[in-house]
Amino acid sequence: MMELAKYSFGVGDRFAHQAAAQLRACRMAADRGVEIIPIWNKSYREHTTIGSAPPSVRVAADAAVREEGWTLPYHVDADHIRLETVDGFLATSDFYTIDVADAIGKPADPGEVAAFVERHPELTGRLSIPGVDAPFDMLRSDLERIAGKYARATAEAGAIYRHIKAAKGEGNFITEVSMDETDTPQTPGELLVILAALADQGVSVQTIAPKFTGRFNKGVDYVGDIAQFEKEFGEDIAVLAYAVKQFGLPANLKLSVHSGSDKFSIYAPIQRALARSGAGLHVKTAGTTWLEEIIGLAESGGEGLTLAKEIYAQAYDDRDALCAPYAAVIDIDPSRLPTPATVAAWSADKFAAAVRHIPGATEFNPDMRQLLHVGYKIAARMGDRFLHMLDVCAPAISRNVTENLYERHLKPLFLTQE
Repeated sequence: MMELAKYSFGVGDRFAHQAAAQLRACRMAADRGVEIIPIWNKSYREHTTIGSAPPSVRVAADAAVREEGWTLPYHVDADHIRLETVDGFLATSDFYTIDVADAIGKPADPGEVAAFVERHPELTGRLSIPGVDAPFDMLRSDLERIAGKYARATAEAGAIYRHIKAAKGEGNFITEVSMDETDTPQTPGELLVILAALADQGVSVQTIAPKFTGRFNKGVDYVGDIAQFEKEFGEDIAVLAYAVKQFGLPANLKLSVHSGSDKFSIYAPIQRALARSGAGLHVKTAGTTWLEEIIGLAESGGEGLTLAKEIYAQAYDDRDALCAPYAAVIDIDPSRLPTPATVAAWSADKFAAAVRHIPGATEFNPDMRQLLHVGYKIAARMGDRFLHMLDVCAPAISRNVTENLYERHLKPLFLTQE
């Protein structure tokens, strides 16, 4: 079976220009003795917005691997895939993030729910899971309710998984199941039922993205109760270890943190949990590389700075339309957005400092960063003009991409608690 390594990091690259710079960050970690496997992820929505096609991600990743002489594994992720969109990814992806969050809570077949409850008598009564703070009671009515809530989602995951398996062959791909884009965090009991149902569906899931407490807004730090997050994260790890033994799921099953980039305040709690448990981790980034491209354009000055300011100005003018699809994962205060006229007078250093995410930095503007995060559609509409400037400004961009990924993400998560 193709097996996902213990530590992996989703390195999205919307415009397919920074794969080598991203890979250099993983090499720096490997030089420190920690193997972090890069997974280039790009969703159907991103391809549609940019006008690219799934094979382009494989081409860019393979080229970077050759250029950098990378000899460890790497993967290409068909991100947030659905049954109606998966076929275009079958030829070139070997990692599939099956997104079934929309099916959570949809009415389930009562007969299927009853059959699930009958198959799993071990899920009723008092359950004690090592690593979960206290035992909890699962009444039959609780199990019926939870099974009903997630039955459609897990069945859909099974259908997509079997479709991929029919095309690629068993064991020739890695499966992630995404359950994070829902309203409330899953309890340990709910996560256990989800994993049992995925096992029943025959889904060989190697990583799962549950919903955690707090807000995981795009491109900025975690907002929420850090102590509660740490408790949930540790208990989720414990549930996964228990489910592996209970239901015969893959031994390397691990948590995935979606929109995990820039969530600096929870990196130390995550690292503590990993150290205590010995568990693995997958983190999926959210537009981080695109934002570093904007910073690199600005730092380059001249035409690069002009283009960065133009992208911001257009995003500012079109902010309502740009933000609407991301309303659940951004929090922008319009009063804190500088006007395009103000930004037009900024130096390269001032623009870069406003967008670069260094918590506590006086010039950092999280509202501006979030707007630019969703503003990649502006750059996509510029087409070759934008891509040409990525090449012109490549030295500054690649330096920022590598430094951001290594210093602010891989290092605090996997290498040190400094």
